Amino acid sequence: MTTSMTGFAAHSLNLDHASVNIDLRSVNQRYLELHFRLADEFRALEPQLRELIQHRLARGKVECRINLIALPAASQDNGLNPVILEQLAHWQSDVMQRVPNSTPLSVNEILRWPGAVPTATLTQDALNQAALDGVRATLDELVASRQREGAKLKQHILDRLGAAETQVAGLQPLLPALVAAQREKLAERLRDALGEAGHERLAQEIALAAQKADIDEELSRLAAHFSEVRRVLDQSGAVGKRLDFLMQELHREANTLGAKSVAVETSRVSLELKVLIEQMREQVQNLE
Repeated sequence: MTTSMTGFAAHSLNLDHASVNIDLRSVNQRYLELHFRLADEFRALEPQLRELIQHRLARGKVECRINLIALPAASQDNGLNPVILEQLAHWQSDVMQRVPNSTPLSVNEILRWPGAVPTATLTQDALNQAALDGVRATLDELVASRQREGAKLKQHILDRLGAAETQVAGLQPLLPALVAAQREKLAERLRDALGEAGHERLAQEIALAAQKADIDEELSRLAAHFSEVRRVLDQSGAVGKRLDFLMQELHREANTLGAKSVAVETSRVSLELKVLIEQMREQVQNLE
């Protein structure tokens, strides 16, 4: 399945005494680039988290955020921590004595002070396991999100690819008439310039011009590249780099087609192909 590099997923785990919130978001990047924003309790998990993500994703700039929030229900009904309160009172008295204009601590600030309200806590092993399980679930959601986006990008590319194939198919039947018209036009100019005495030179110039204007090879290569794009889009895994290379090859052939153009029709097709290829290339750069 074709996968985009853009996606987002969030997951929350409500434990007995805390909530673990996990966010994963990814955007385009040439390679896989990982960034972590972890609560202090989870910093030691970074190597394991990195391994989990690398196992599931091949490309993209990925940001992983994990926060830990104590739940109100986790507060123990055993009053405040007297040791912390005594320390706060001592510190406040000392500050007020040295800086008389200082504002005393409010009740809300005291209650929010770390350790002022005793809370039940989970063991570190339990927190680590919950975080790892949560990241696995979030990764599933992120991959699904990237796959949904990838399906849309694939359809966008196929639509433009079909339009490009139509342009080339429409040009193919016109080639004999275009070449004949160009040959007659060139022959008339050379006859006016060289006269009948230049009959041999006339034949040489016409043959050389016909060879330079021959675009059968370019059209064949375009058709081959179109088929390869379809084949790669049907593959699973990371296909973005290969498709990006194919877009470069398509653009090269479209440029050559325009450079060899001997008629308005060929120039128009070359221009249309460039527009369609550029539209495909923009979406290919979003694919994993």
